[in-house]
Amino acid sequence: MSNDPARLDRLRERIDSIDDDLLRLISERAECAREVAEVKQAASEGADVSFYRPEREAQILRRIKERNPGPLADEEMARLFREVMSACLALEKPMRIAFLGPEGTFTQAAALKHFGHSVHSAPMSAIDDVFREVESGNAQYGVVPVENSTEGMINHTLDMFMSSGLKICGEVQLRIHHHLLLPKDADLAQVTRLYSHQQSFAQCRKWLDTTVPTLERVTVSSNAEAARLASEEPDAAAIAGDMAAELYGLEALYENIEDRPDNTTRFLIIGREDVPPSGQDKTSILVSMHNRPGALYQLLEPFHRHGIDLTRIETRPSPSGTWAYVFYIDFKGHRDDREIQAVLSDVEAECVEMKHLGSYPIGVL
Repeated sequence: MSNDPARLDRLRERIDSIDDDLLRLISERAECAREVAEVKQAASEGADVSFYRPEREAQILRRIKERNPGPLADEEMARLFREVMSACLALEKPMRIAFLGPEGTFTQAAALKHFGHSVHSAPMSAIDDVFREVESGNAQYGVVPVENSTEGMINHTLDMFMSSGLKICGEVQLRIHHHLLLPKDADLAQVTRLYSHQQSFAQCRKWLDTTVPTLERVTVSSNAEAARLASEEPDAAAIAGDMAAELYGLEALYENIEDRPDNTTRFLIIGREDVPPSGQDKTSILVSMHNRPGALYQLLEPFHRHGIDLTRIETRPSPSGTWAYVFYIDFKGHRDDREIQAVLSDVEAECVEMKHLGSYPIGVL
């Protein structure tokens, strides 16, 4: 026992030395990023330069996870490098990322998970506004929800792709934890109404029916808005996540009240440019078929014949006519892959119209 203080001192000295090495290496990396920006600017001859490379960042994060020696988990190590990369990229050119707001939503959490905290995140009031902000060039990228593991697809996002020329540049999955939030020192017995987004009510339906069946459920535009209202009204509570709770100074009376413990939402990163292959990619397309027997079989048969892994197929009403439909399809592979080119050629030969929404890295974090 008498040697413990001396051992602690040695360990602390070692940690200090390692911290000095980390500081030096991170600074060296940041300087390299600055030089990359200078090279790109010099080669651009005055044209706009794209500093963010989705495929390159995905490759780096995969490499980090593959080479991680522990004891930190792969996801935690990748998250740390994500923040280093975000800070270095901000030296080249800080990015503005539009997301479905307001502040404190799960979409903002997804944006920060994907891009890191060194970006400027801009809340938008609707999914349409996120698309317009990116289309106009006011934001480099946007983040929108596309599907939830419990409640399925977010149809508004799918419908926007029918008219927008934006590309899908990436994806991010976020575990969704809902909490029943109250102002500090509030009494649940005095609460008469509960605010939340309709998706959250649906994802917590069983818990709510069992635990607080008498509370009036009031649907609002977002969980963050629900938290804001609960912070201002003494007889109200909210269902929201950690970011909203912290932003509006609320406390979780009950945590993780979602009905399914694996409740996850997938978000899409939208931008104006195509993304080169990263080695582990996904492609999304919209397809209109002739309204005739066997149309769905003709659409899916090429994927089976070429051994392509379909990850999602969804049907949406076509804006072109009554009882006409558009198929939204996700599958593994990149548009530049030879096998994918063959599949797309076969599909195009059978369909009325095919729209390529983007090939992009499969989510790493």
